[in-house]
Amino acid sequence: MGHQVDVHAFIRDASGNVVGGIKYPTESLTGNGTIDGQPVRCISPEWMVKFHSGYDLKEKDFKDVSALCEKFGIPLPDEYARFR
Repeated sequence: MGHQVDVHAFIRDASGNVVGGIKYPTESLTGNGTIDGQPVRCISPEWMVKFHSGYDLKEKDFKDVSALCEKFGIPLPDEYARFR
């Protein structure tokens, strides 16, 4: 099975605030990870869970969010209960 990387571009000002491109909340951009052994900065797991809510959720969303919650000890949001 292959893997996919979802890349979003944004611009930060001198203070680190997002001012262009995808306007992510600055506090969401505190994650760290690796891709093929290379360190990358990313969205924190807590914010990834928050971003996967408030829309018509699908089984794929449940798989992504439940994996994040399990790995990082984050409570599964109530809106995902129907997938259990």
